[in-house]
Amino acid sequence: MAGKSRLRPVMMTTLTTLLAMIPLATSSAEGSEIWQPMGIAVIGGLSVSTLITLVFVPVVYTLNGARKVKKARRRLRKEMLVE
Repeated sequence: MAGKSRLRPVMMTTLTTLLAMIPLATSSAEGSEIWQPMGIAVIGGLSVSTLITLVFVPVVYTLNGARKVKKARRRLRKEMLVE
């Protein structure tokens, strides 16, 4: 549920920052050799962190929740068999 409500703000923030960094990363003006690597690094880092935020973290939470449910079911089965 949280993923659905947070998807739009995360994507809007990420896309505006990425689009703002494109001129910095692709510039060929005088002095751009100093700023170009920073623009590329920001674009790459932001892209990776967005994927981690939107894909990796929810998957880890889902797997952890499923593990807890399975553990609780096993415990209930053992209790029912003992009685």
